[in-house]
Amino acid sequence: MITIVSRKIKGIPVLELVQNEKSDSALPLVFFYHGWTGCKERVLTQGYELARRGFRVVLPDALYHGQRQVNGPAESHQLEFWEIIANSVREFPKLVSEYQQQFGIKEGQIGVSGLSMGGITTCALLCVYPQISAAVCLMGSPRPVDFARDLLRRIPGAQDADPDYVEQQLEQLKIIDLSANPQKIAGRPVHFWHGTADEMVPYLPTKEFYDRISDHSYAQKVTFTTTRGAKHKVSYPTTVEMADKFAEYFAAL
Repeated sequence: MITIVSRKIKGIPVLELVQNEKSDSALPLVFFYHGWTGCKERVLTQGYELARRGFRVVLPDALYHGQRQVNGPAESHQLEFWEIIANSVREFPKLVSEYQQQFGIKEGQIGVSGLSMGGITTCALLCVYPQISAAVCLMGSPRPVDFARDLLRRIPGAQDADPDYVEQQLEQLKIIDLSANPQKIAGRPVHFWHGTADEMVPYLPTKEFYDRISDHSYAQKVTFTTTRGAKHKVSYPTTVEMADKFAEYFAAL
């Protein structure tokens, strides 16, 4: 039986999923981040599959999403897309610290995953926090600077933004750009899944990143699954594959 608890940690609303009989035990800790305009409740399927495999699972609401909506829905914060991701990156150690203090983290095993914006967040976290043990990126991008330029071409009104301001914001993204710092993978197990017909986060830039790094020693545990014709949606079999990857990773650590 899986227990779902709604909590607020340092002001961050989260759902925590864990097997009932293990709720007070030190377990591997896995975070799963939702996508743009989503919320923690919309990734309960992913959280459930992870919890079934014996992990303590944390589903946070990103800034301006779910219980954290401010001045209207997330759609009204398009130009703050990257601030939302940067905020999740800043908040991550607060969440880890809380769970470490309250329950402990078995053998220091920490996993991160997410879909779409949550996948981009996953790659950013990998770039910043070496204590992360393993990661799975679902239809996200390890190339935030390139993706940001693409987004700016698509967001109505973004063309009117001050070019100097835009460049300043893009410059800040370089710290979380895994494609510019792939050596930060540092031999950790990382899996990417992407569909070739993704209309929101393009498939090719992520696949090209994987192909470029796959022969390097730091990327020896990096894998990639392609689903031909799949669009911007995570299927149940892909969710199961994600959860199985973490079970495999943590068993080997």
